Amino acid sequence: MSETDQGVAIPVRDVHPGLDPDLDPLLRLGGQLGGHRSADKVDARRNQLAESALKTLGELGYARTSLREIAANSEFSHGVVHYYFRDKAELIVYCVRYYKARCVTRYDAVVADSTTSAGLLDAFAAKLAETLRDEAPMHRLWYDLRIQSMFDETLREAVTMIDRTLEEMIWRVITRYAELEGREVAAESGTAYGVLDGVFQQALLALGTDEEAALGRISGQVHSLMPLLLAPSTIPDPADAFHPAASGAT
Repeated sequence: MSETDQGVAIPVRDVHPGLDPDLDPLLRLGGQLGGHRSADKVDARRNQLAESALKTLGELGYARTSLREIAANSEFSHGVVHYYFRDKAELIVYCVRYYKARCVTRYDAVVADSTTSAGLLDAFAAKLAETLRDEAPMHRLWYDLRIQSMFDETLREAVTMIDRTLEEMIWRVITRYAELEGREVAAESGTAYGVLDGVFQQALLALGTDEEAALGRISGQVHSLMPLLLAPSTIPDPADAFHPAASGAT
């Protein structure tokens, strides 16, 4: 299912056979509803669980969070959580995919609405600062999972996929900036993403020490680094035609 204004529905997996349908009223609907409608119901419940779990995961991180901990901090029982997700890794991957599916279009308005390169830089920097300030726990969880995926193969495929979509998101911003500047992008997509992602992560680390300084710093870094990702302009400056050196005058 695709993203909507009300949220994101991620395709449902096969539920575990043999579990007690009384764990959740929705499970009893499986034999009564058509496949599509039933899948929609299960998608909706998994998304509810993801919303609830993200709060706990953002506060505690990957290593300190268990399915039981998530259930204890939500309206759902441990049995219900375990019915929809066979283990912590599956739940966490689902949660991050659910969250990032809403994030990957975050800068689309910046790309679509900007008519000057300076305006795009201002809007992009403001949006980065906004998400840094308002959604810091989710970003900390993302960096936590990206590191964990180096050691946990169950996370690696999903993390790699999400990272690729984030890189594509940033690339859309950079290529639009280059278009407005009338210049080519000098850096490769992965390099440009790595530079800006590193800046964002450093700002996230500094946020807990001095929020105002961290937000101001990331704005300044975006304005200074983005031009460096572009090749030098090949359009001659009209003023050069009147410069003695350009005209060969002595």
